Amino acid sequence: MNARLVDIAAQAGVSEATVSRVLNGKPGVAVATREAVLAAFDVLGYERPVRLRRLSAGLIGLITPELDNPIFPALAQVIGQALTRQGYTPVLATQTPGGSTEDELTEMLVDRGVAGIIFVSGLHADTTADLERYERLRGKGVPYVLVNGFSPKVQAPFVSTDDRAAARLAVMHLASLGHTRIGLAVGPRRFVPVLRKIEGFKLGMRERLGLGPEECEKLIAQSLYTLEGGQAAAATLIGRDCTAIVCASDMMALGAVRAARERELDVPRDISVVGFDDSPLIAFTDPPLTTIRQPVPAMGQAAVRALLEEIGGTPAPPSEFVFMPELVVRGSTASGRRSGDDR
Repeated sequence: MNARLVDIAAQAGVSEATVSRVLNGKPGVAVATREAVLAAFDVLGYERPVRLRRLSAGLIGLITPELDNPIFPALAQVIGQALTRQGYTPVLATQTPGGSTEDELTEMLVDRGVAGIIFVSGLHADTTADLERYERLRGKGVPYVLVNGFSPKVQAPFVSTDDRAAARLAVMHLASLGHTRIGLAVGPRRFVPVLRKIEGFKLGMRERLGLGPEECEKLIAQSLYTLEGGQAAAATLIGRDCTAIVCASDMMALGAVRAARERELDVPRDISVVGFDDSPLIAFTDPPLTTIRQPVPAMGQAAVRALLEEIGGTPAPPSEFVFMPELVVRGSTASGRRSGDDR
């Protein structure tokens, strides 16, 4: 134990006497110091003494779409860590094609007595969905927070990336490189983030290139949020002589790169591609992907704070917390071809 005391004290930056006071539950130790000592147990791989283990404050459900898109595991990790730090136990429930629906997962979590639920890119983002399901959930006394997707019909906290600003940022970047035929590859229009990205795309195209809404429509291709979906949308846009493509996800952007290479086009020499999310490992693709970064850590922490306020009975007025995205320039964008250049 003496050797362990020395190690723990060194890791926590306190004296062995302080470690001993924490272990024995003695008074006079600041909360922050106690937490540092307990964290030292975890870092050094020691099991916390039973009497020092904090009981779970309850279960929190986290419902996400499929985990094939790496942005969802990234969000889940941030949210899970933030909940654990507050003493809650996160329960991840994932929707998969042909698997459980959002309603079924919600019912399962409610049956298990969760203290609250965080929905990521769920039915709240679908303008054709029946949003009464969320009011029924509130009627059961279960607080919830909704991430990415907004509806004024639902009285709850929303946490979103500014999708309009994201698409506009991408257009501004590509226009500054000399591109005039810029396409947008997005998902189905029934989703709020898609509608907002289209609005931002049209705004940027009008501001930088003077294009009207009808002209912009010819430069928009809808598909699925997958590599194959991005490939199909990009093929359409390349066929419309686009020299640059803004994609609604990094997975779609990788599909766009594949579509270009199938046509023996070089990225970025012949065609530039911009993604969306800045998913883990996307900086290591070939070429490294220029993308719009979602502020995942800030969004995840905000979602947890908002939910815990709801659980604690001190909720803020229902509103949307909108986070600004960031353009990350890498190797998939370059100067556009001038008129008359060969492909």
